Amino acid sequence: MKADIHPKYYPNARVICSCGATWLTGSTVPEIRTDVCSTCHPFYTGEQRIVDTAGQVERFMKRLERRQSESARRELEAQVRKEADDAARKARARGGDAEAAAAEVYAKYEMTTQN
Repeated sequence: MKADIHPKYYPNARVICSCGATWLTGSTVPEIRTDVCSTCHPFYTGEQRIVDTAGQVERFMKRLERRQSESARRELEAQVRKEADDAARKARARGGDAEAAAAEVYAKYEMTTQN
């Protein structure tokens, strides 16, 4: 067997997890740092925890929030159009100005969205 080809072995190497758990093991490096261990891994703990390594979760949450706000805006616009159409139809049935009735509904919603 050749001499000096094997790395130094540390029988009391310390493992440190990002959750704060530490333990001793044998290794070729004196200190090992890890992100997840059996103390904090969701498989062992049974709790759902998201490990965000590169801001992926934040980007996903922003996209989700933007989609939800866009869909809420579209729903509000559809509701305003429906109310304006109903007001115009009722105004036509009474012999009034349909465009003015629709404009009144649009103006009402413009005031509530500006507040």
